[in-house]
Amino acid sequence: MRDKNETGVTVLKDSEIVQLYWERKPEAISVTSDKYGGYCKSIAKSILGSAEDAEECVNDTYMNAWNSMPPHKPAMLSTFLGKIARNLAFNRYKSNHADKRGGGELPAVLDELEECVSGKSDVEQELDNKELANAISGFLRSLSSQQRKVFVCRYWYSDRISDIADRCGMKVGAVTMTLSRLRLKLRSYLLEKGFDL
Repeated sequence: MRDKNETGVTVLKDSEIVQLYWERKPEAISVTSDKYGGYCKSIAKSILGSAEDAEECVNDTYMNAWNSMPPHKPAMLSTFLGKIARNLAFNRYKSNHADKRGGGELPAVLDELEECVSGKSDVEQELDNKELANAISGFLRSLSSQQRKVFVCRYWYSDRISDIADRCGMKVGAVTMTLSRLRLKLRSYLLEKGFDL
């Protein structure tokens, strides 16, 4: 059975799209755009705050996907593309704001997380990144589904607090308080796991 996009149009299954990449068929890009273009653009736009920059990141996402498959054969194409789009958007954001902070939600998101995780980027920190990612995954599994949704919307997708409130059926103050408590809980969790914050 084929998948349907948000407008109800029948689209290829992820495995069929991945196969197109493996067969080096150019239509892989257009079917990816049809199925996941809006998803990737929303990720990039929430980080960059600019539709034009987000569109460029989405195009770069398709190119990176083309260059990655093969050898990669992602089981979850949406996650694979979302991660590429997110990383490209963060890199573009850093490049655009090398000497300044401002605009968009990213500075606020980074400021909020600064109390939980160190911003240093030395070799030792790079080696710890995988362990940190595993620890954060464990932390997320310990949360209720509502808490996890709030946390991921804010700190993965860089969504605005007001948008999270609307999506989760919460008041803005409740989202703010939840995020504050989750950051404290994350900090304690990481300290217990032996991370030097």
